[in-house]
Amino acid sequence: MQRIHKVAIVISVILIAGLASSFKRQTSQAEGDVKSKSPKIVNIVNFIRLLEPRDPLITQEVLYQTVVKQVEVMTKNRLGGTFLLQYDALMDARYQKLLKGLPKGTFEIGAWWELPQPLIEKAGLKWRGRYPWDWHADVGFSTGYTPQEREKLIDVYMEDFKKIFGYYPKSVASWFIDAHSLNYMYDKYKIVASANCKDQYGTDGYTLWGGYWNQAYYPSRINSYMPAQTISNQLPIPVFRMLGSDPIRQYDTGLGNSRQGVVSLEPVYPEAGGSAAWVNWFFKEFVEGEALAFNYTQAGQENSFTWNGMSKGFEMQMPLISRLRDQGKIRVETLEASGRWFRNNFKLTPATSFTVNNDLPGSDLKTVWFNSRFYRTNILWEDGSLRIRDIHMFDEKLPSVYTTQKATSNECQFFTLPVVDGYLWSKKNHLAGLRLKAVVGGKEVLVKGGTPVITSTAAGKLHITWPLTTIKGTLVMDLNENQMAVSVKDGQGEKWFLDLAAAKSENLPFKNIDGVQARCEFEGLTYTIPAVSGSFSKPGSGQIFRVSPTGHNLTLDFSNGRGVK
Repeated sequence: MQRIHKVAIVISVILIAGLASSFKRQTSQAEGDVKSKSPKIVNIVNFIRLLEPRDPLITQEVLYQTVVKQVEVMTKNRLGGTFLLQYDALMDARYQKLLKGLPKGTFEIGAWWELPQPLIEKAGLKWRGRYPWDWHADVGFSTGYTPQEREKLIDVYMEDFKKIFGYYPKSVASWFIDAHSLNYMYDKYKIVASANCKDQYGTDGYTLWGGYWNQAYYPSRINSYMPAQTISNQLPIPVFRMLGSDPIRQYDTGLGNSRQGVVSLEPVYPEAGGSAAWVNWFFKEFVEGEALAFNYTQAGQENSFTWNGMSKGFEMQMPLISRLRDQGKIRVETLEASGRWFRNNFKLTPATSFTVNNDLPGSDLKTVWFNSRFYRTNILWEDGSLRIRDIHMFDEKLPSVYTTQKATSNECQFFTLPVVDGYLWSKKNHLAGLRLKAVVGGKEVLVKGGTPVITSTAAGKLHITWPLTTIKGTLVMDLNENQMAVSVKDGQGEKWFLDLAAAKSENLPFKNIDGVQARCEFEGLTYTIPAVSGSFSKPGSGQIFRVSPTGHNLTLDFSNGRGVK
């Protein structure tokens, strides 16, 4: 990722041993409070690199002292967390001594799966990087090596980790890890949890787009980015999404540019994780918004940003997280603990949601993200209107090329199956999405309304009511793991429908739109969206398609024929 500045810090860790028991005493009651309902889980994950070749001012000592300071601030606030070691840092005596001294059970030591020169060469392979650590996808990540080479690299790392710490790591994370590597780590070394980067397009050359948004999922055995739909084809390692994305702004920040910006909980970003106003807003919505099954976010920062870059945000976030934990509003735990909890509670990827009822001051935006093992969707309310700005379907049969082949580019891309894409199909002055319209006085108009209410009627089901003002009645949306149902209650018979508009009409996945379904194709895989009730049409006038209700009920199925009706 893009990395920042300088400064050496000399600080000693003085609080660790005495505070471990205090941490456990003061958090047991708070954790008990959130276990009885859909928990709000926070992982504090800091990953560690030995060196930063992109900036000569970021020395190995600066990087080490950054981790020292992270430990000190977390311990001061009675917070545990997960530290993940890149191989060259794993082999450094300073990090070994520091991390061995952390209280077991409060802190977890795991693996950060970027591949530096010492690991490559110890596995008997040739180093192709520009520097001893090279962030390009075909050099510094497992995607740059054959499946057999990946296994050698994993064996070397795991054996050296065990020699140092006495056990194999239970958590292994990276911006992305290919499916072959994850399978091998699980089958041979019994890892418990993994994590990959938040959804992003082009940032630092890495694209992960259309996946299970935030939260965690069981991946397909042949595609680590794709949620699986069946037990037989899933890898039973939950993959948690990193970095705490802004549910409203991250999705289309940088629209019109080749790469996205970053609006996340990372403390280095002054307008997001480094802003007290943003962080307090984020955690308020995280705690109070409707969350199916659980809600999840990840705090922390890699040491490449240096303490000078992250200190303001880090020192502001940790007391807030500690206070919310003590109030019983969140559960703070290691990545391994979250992985074990997930596996104990879910045989298949659950339906989850992240809801924002109130935006930052000065904005009236509201949103909800819904995920299941079959699809994800995002609904955004802006200027009194509704836009379904994203729907992506999941299919465990879609392989990732990186599962069996080496990356041939310094960039890497993971996708799922698009139905609505409010980022890639948009321009700044023409935002793509499904919009609610009605015929009023013989004209088609955009329907507006008041404040939506987002609740859960049962496990895995999201219920949305939105009082309308343009026409009489209330829009009701019910989302379950395979379907989206839309209706208007207490209306006066006005004709209404959902229109998909997009700034781009080329290279869209739609191959055929007929009365009962939309047939699509993406990366060689065909998929279908049937209207269980209602119908598809092509109205022209710049609309990609229209879905109209039967009577006043419209239901779309996103399970590609495999959902439980």
